[in-house]
Amino acid sequence: MLRSRDAEPVPCLLELALLHPDPDDMDWLVPTSPQEVMTRLLRGVHDEVSASQRRVGSAVEAFEWYADLGRLLQTPAGTESTAIRVLDGLSRIQAAMDEATQACTTEVLTVQPGGIRREHELSEGLHRALALRGRGVRMRDLYTHVARHGQGLLNYLELMGDAVEARTLDEVIDRLILFDRTVAFIPANTDRTMALELRHPALISYLVTVFERLWRLAIPLTAPLPDTGIEGISHREQSIAALLAEGHQDAVIAERLGISVRTARAHIARLSETLGAASRTQLGVRIAQAGLDGSPRGAPSPVMLPGRESPTAR
Repeated sequence: MLRSRDAEPVPCLLELALLHPDPDDMDWLVPTSPQEVMTRLLRGVHDEVSASQRRVGSAVEAFEWYADLGRLLQTPAGTESTAIRVLDGLSRIQAAMDEATQACTTEVLTVQPGGIRREHELSEGLHRALALRGRGVRMRDLYTHVARHGQGLLNYLELMGDAVEARTLDEVIDRLILFDRTVAFIPANTDRTMALELRHPALISYLVTVFERLWRLAIPLTAPLPDTGIEGISHREQSIAALLAEGHQDAVIAERLGISVRTARAHIARLSETLGAASRTQLGVRIAQAGLDGSPRGAPSPVMLPGRESPTAR
């Protein structure tokens, strides 16, 4: 093992992925197995064979020398080093996902959080989706309800046809991509420049269970959202009311529903107007009376709004 800062004078160790972050402590680096490095780098070199035979020969010679070190770094099959792999950098993430796409034969399950999907986000993985469709792979995608309003998503689903089935929920978990229920990719940091590639059977089984339970709760994209049963209150405002009742701040509500803070506040203002509430405290009472917090209508329950004391705390 080697501390990350100690590798800074030799940047090629990370650029060539000869070292990679330890999944248990990302401040430390551990060596990548020679076989993995050989496979990845030879794939890139193979594309250049026709242009430079001499370069290929030189690279193969170097790889053969490096492979001899493999005896010192052998790890038993099924250990954590193969079950959890840290992918540092967008290029390594894309390469790993391309490899998983090529190996996929049956289905892909994805969870896409956030709001309206931007065109560049959809086009980023379009080549993989088209390749999967060409091989008859089925895809199921989960989005937030807000994504329904994005024309880019509708165009993408029209292009993919029957190969993709999409459903939506008020809120979903963080991004998840599952190939053939054998390998999964999840973010490893907030800006998504690092990811975890998971192959541990127990982890994969857990993630599949989470996806399937969310899928059963989700509403098909082609079906309308259910009516709230309360005149003047939309499905989204009902979701906001429930989160307000749980005591969440405006920013948290916006993030969980995939909308902007400004949009969330506009909905809260309309909710207050519809329920006839003149303050946040009164809005909490009105939400409970209307049953928007999950309790039966007419039976108010204590509702904690951000920055307010509980009535029983006085």
